[in-house]
Amino acid sequence: MSDATQAGVAHAPPDDEEISLLDLLQVVAENLRLLILGPLAAGVLALAITFAIAPTFTATTKFMPPQQQQSGAAAMLSSLGALGGLAGAATGIKNPADQYVAFMKSRSVLDVMVDRFKLMDRYESKFREDARKELEKNSIIASGKDGLITIDVDDVDPQVAAQIANAYVEELGHLLNRLAVTEAQQRRLFFEKQLGSAKDNLVKSEQALKASGVNSSALKASPIAAVEGLAKLKAAITAQEVKLASMRGYLAESAPDFKQAQTELFAMRSQMARAEQEEPAAGAKGADSDYIAKYRDFKYHETLFELFAKQYEMARVDESREGAVIQVVDVAQPPERKSKPKKANIALMTTLAAGFALLLFIFIRQAWRNASANPETAVKLAALRASAKGAKA
Repeated sequence: MSDATQAGVAHAPPDDEEISLLDLLQVVAENLRLLILGPLAAGVLALAITFAIAPTFTATTKFMPPQQQQSGAAAMLSSLGALGGLAGAATGIKNPADQYVAFMKSRSVLDVMVDRFKLMDRYESKFREDARKELEKNSIIASGKDGLITIDVDDVDPQVAAQIANAYVEELGHLLNRLAVTEAQQRRLFFEKQLGSAKDNLVKSEQALKASGVNSSALKASPIAAVEGLAKLKAAITAQEVKLASMRGYLAESAPDFKQAQTELFAMRSQMARAEQEEPAAGAKGADSDYIAKYRDFKYHETLFELFAKQYEMARVDESREGAVIQVVDVAQPPERKSKPKKANIALMTTLAAGFALLLFIFIRQAWRNASANPETAVKLAALRASAKGAKA
């Protein structure tokens, strides 16, 4: 290699990447004061602004929602037989806690909260819907893997924040008293309605029996034991028919349980037909026959009333066991320290953002200056300015 070639290689400029890196470092060094003082000033300004923001306090409460337990009414249902499927269609929920969270976010609960704490005035909302949205924004309700539900409420007043958090739990309890959520609650509500209807029918049949009159010939024509047995059999048939109707909602007709229930109903009806044929009603005519029919009707409604009463009491016992009881783990207390604004975090984030913005600014400015110094690029920039002025004109 010749000396000239060696000299050219020795004095060759470094590659573009090395020059660009050095240029960038030079630009940073030239603007180091701006890059340090600018972000610091922005951080101090942001910190000063946070002192003018009203502090926000967060109150927290935790509670365990009502737990659905396995019902203890299986023995009673088996003894009753025909009513076993009336409340069996009630199925559990995969995650009951999510349902209770949805209850507390419902419009029914939120409207009560808005009225209770006069949130339209507190949030300066013109419409109730706006107050609800503001309350939802200030409230975080979530269920955890531990089965507990946590309620966090933000407010400028720590006392109000704690009161609202605790009020969520109270209003949930009021709502659950109106709703049948658990399996036992649904059974209790069902049997409560059936018990009321059976009681009304029992009173009517008793009044009709008294109006028919009681005489010795009627009692001789139809012994009490025979009449009671027939009435109870008729009540069992009615209950079995109700059971089949309810089973159609969650079982196919080919299911073994459904077929067994059908067989039991057929057997009951056959027994009822034989009992009616064997009933010694030949000697009962006129008033005696009327008394016997009304007495049988009375015993029928009395049997149904007793069956429904037993199931209603069992449902109440099960409901008290699992309880629609909300067990509060942590009652919300007025927080002693504010949760917002986090002054240090705001100042730090503002400082970093301002530093990044200034660094980007000086790089763009330096690139513009370098482009203006290049004759070819300067011509293009001049043409671009002229086009922009023409577009404005």
